[in-house]
Amino acid sequence: MNNVKILSVEVYHPENQVDNSFYQEHFKSQGKEISGLLKAFGREKRYIIDNDENTITMGIEVANKVLKNAGLTGKDIDMILFSSQFPEYTFPSQSLIIHNAINGKEDCMCMDTNTNCAGMLVTVEHTIRSMMGNPHVKRALIIGSDYTSVHCRNDDELTYPNFADASAAIILEKTNEDDGFIDGLCKSDGSTWGAVKYPACGTSKIYKEDLSIRDRKLEWTPFEGLFIIDNAVASIHTLLNRNNLKINEIDSYCFSQYSKAFSTLGSEKLGVDIDKFIYIGDVYGYTGTSSPFIALYEGIKTGKIKRGDIVCLWSVAINWTICTMLIKY
Repeated sequence: MNNVKILSVEVYHPENQVDNSFYQEHFKSQGKEISGLLKAFGREKRYIIDNDENTITMGIEVANKVLKNAGLTGKDIDMILFSSQFPEYTFPSQSLIIHNAINGKEDCMCMDTNTNCAGMLVTVEHTIRSMMGNPHVKRALIIGSDYTSVHCRNDDELTYPNFADASAAIILEKTNEDDGFIDGLCKSDGSTWGAVKYPACGTSKIYKEDLSIRDRKLEWTPFEGLFIIDNAVASIHTLLNRNNLKINEIDSYCFSQYSKAFSTLGSEKLGVDIDKFIYIGDVYGYTGTSSPFIALYEGIKTGKIKRGDIVCLWSVAINWTICTMLIKY
């Protein structure tokens, strides 16, 4: 049976880069000291868009970049999927706007997805399995794009200095070569779903005149989330066991960039060298749905990830779904 591989990966981020000093001064004026928090999350710089950009403009930019990098056009794409927590529109779909921007062909399936921060990884895993079962699909374009900064309350030290804006895109292609998708799985537990909500009031109430801006922004209740690494480790061992692989055969790890602790704890609990973990959250900030693929992109660009390497991608969505995937890049 044909496998599916990642043909090309690209990233787009705004030009505007903001460092920690801006947020430290911002919260100092509110009587809050956040230096320790920024250090714990592993933040130094991040990219924040201006008023001329949004989720879909970033998606268009990265779609054109990845097609150019692969030497393809919109006519070569059979599926377009767009993952976002903060789409610019719900009518029409973001994927349909991308289809128009790249001059896609008529015989093309377009769909938007949302599994919050794990969305792009979940979408890739499900798209690969779909492609394996559909003889008429050769290539898929998947975009992950989140414009999060504007949706955070500027008095919330857990989100406002942590989230940033960026997009990533990959092209999946069927292959007969000895590389591509190995396996993937998801786990979910919705018992604490109310810890994080956007909009805080719920969409059904968003037009009520007595609502404050706070009610319409992202509501983030503090919680201890590092326990989720135990689920990541268990998932990795499950994938290794059912594919007759050993832990030392994984060359690189591209985990969620929500916190640097995800990488450090993952390294400790798996018993593998921290150098195998690609961490870019100090440069990009936390970009939501695209974060593990921005790590993959940077790993490839710097030469840490090479063709033939086995890579583990993992991400977590609020509150909570996780997705773990093994690929032979």
